[in-house]
Amino acid sequence: MERRVVITGMGIYSCIGVGKEAVKESLYNGRSGIGLVAGRHEFGYRSALSGIVPLPNLKGKLDRRQRVCLPEEGQYAYVATCEALEQAGIDADYLARHEVGILYGNDSSAQAVVEGIDKVRESGDTAMVGSGNIFQSMNSTVTMNLSVIFNLKGINLTVSGACASSSHAIGIAALLIRNGLQECVICGGCEEVNKYSVANFDALAAFSIREDAPEKASRPFDRSRDGLVPSGGAATLVVESYESAVRRGATILAEVAGYGFSSNGDHISLPNVEGPSRSLRRALDDAGISPREVQYVNAHATSTPVGDANEAKAIDAVFGSHKPYVTSTKSQTGHEMWMAGASEVIYSVLMMQNGFIAPNLNYEEGDEFAQRLNIPDHRVDVEFDTLLSNSFGFGGTNSSLIIRKFR
Repeated sequence: MERRVVITGMGIYSCIGVGKEAVKESLYNGRSGIGLVAGRHEFGYRSALSGIVPLPNLKGKLDRRQRVCLPEEGQYAYVATCEALEQAGIDADYLARHEVGILYGNDSSAQAVVEGIDKVRESGDTAMVGSGNIFQSMNSTVTMNLSVIFNLKGINLTVSGACASSSHAIGIAALLIRNGLQECVICGGCEEVNKYSVANFDALAAFSIREDAPEKASRPFDRSRDGLVPSGGAATLVVESYESAVRRGATILAEVAGYGFSSNGDHISLPNVEGPSRSLRRALDDAGISPREVQYVNAHATSTPVGDANEAKAIDAVFGSHKPYVTSTKSQTGHEMWMAGASEVIYSVLMMQNGFIAPNLNYEEGDEFAQRLNIPDHRVDVEFDTLLSNSFGFGGTNSSLIIRKFR
């Protein structure tokens, strides 16, 4: 018999706030975390727009060796994971005595790679890179570092699936727990916020250049959208079996009810409609619910012309005459890349817990496809108990999660 999978801890390090309380307030008040980053134009960027994320100070929290091995995104992930574990009521003694795993979404570690190679070029000596660089520069940097810092003994794996990475991490964790292979898994995703991390995206002209009003640049579903705004940080969830949560006396925040996935099998960067539609339907089937039971959809919608239109078509195809609220929290945060799936689950759960849906900022006039959806441009104060979160990525990887209040 498959076991139920519940969320008992959440931690968030985001451009709209560090910690759940600050993030909840930003969501409630529709506050944007997007600004301009000095020096990006001089470096060669078309767009200086970005989510603004402060670097944490980990002195006194981690020893020097631990800090040397952590890249920027790993620092965000550490802080988010501490918050999630604290809420879940899991301490160092519990981690030492139990088999807790980690599945984290990460698809690059650009700054460490660039800076390491630059040191070799400048010095002509690989020894000048330093012993910590290899642990910062590998895609698995976050899981390898956090597994050591937190003394984790379960599954230890990085999920690398472009902008669907952390959503897949949650879904795969749920599959492992359902089938009795793990009791508890730390999962989530992170993304660095520096001039190296997204230069190649800028090269594709993927970013908005609406720099006169940064808070208005991210415009999911709006007819005048001109590209995404890069962002980052980290989001961590503690997911475990219902039995484990009860045994520990943990507070259950929500249930991971369904996981859907698909591959477009098509263009490497342009999304289609059929692939995402299959992902949504698979999530509904996995949860054993009808489309009419979903009251809110947190869309992947990044503010790109083709991506938003095709997702709107997919949502309309799946939900038909039933019109759940649809918003993209990327209107406030920009596109948090590898962390987006996990952060958007946290944003959605915070809204579900507190009885509101954050506005789809900058939605002034929908295109012909967005007009088929129920997209509020203002906060909606409403109780809801079932939501769907979409995450799609380059290469046509799609992930959809259904989260509901535990009952």
